[in-house]
Amino acid sequence: MLKNIQEWTLLLVIFGISSLFGNWLGYGIPVLDAVPGMIILILICLAGFILNSVLPFSFPSVAYIAIIGILVSTPWTPGTEVVAAWTSQVELLALTTPILAYAGISIGRSWADFTRLGWKTIIVASLVLLGTFLGSAVIAEVVLRFTGVI
Repeated sequence: MLKNIQEWTLLLVIFGISSLFGNWLGYGIPVLDAVPGMIILILICLAGFILNSVLPFSFPSVAYIAIIGILVSTPWTPGTEVVAAWTSQVELLALTTPILAYAGISIGRSWADFTRLGWKTIIVASLVLLGTFLGSAVIAEVVLRFTGVI
């Protein structure tokens, strides 16, 4: 269990540092201003991972993380204002970029396992990616035209 916590912590710290860099580079938020919020987010994720491994229920860790995040940010929780102020210094897209990069590396690292699932899986995955891209492009086009940006 301790080894898992160490691995999770290391991974979350790596994500946190890269997200802080992206937060500063992309949004101009100074790193030191965003560090308290990033620490809170890392602790929430770590608590969710620990709950997932300790509790006997078969429940995804992302659900535990979401529940903890909701509980920490509810108005009746002491310190909510501080948590909201600190975490507001961390932009969502700065968080998603390193996570998606890691997911891409993980998939790329196990292409042999992926191909063993069969050619139908590759076609379905390709169509899902294409559909997501095209759907996002259509939504962006409609919103940008509706708002008069283009």
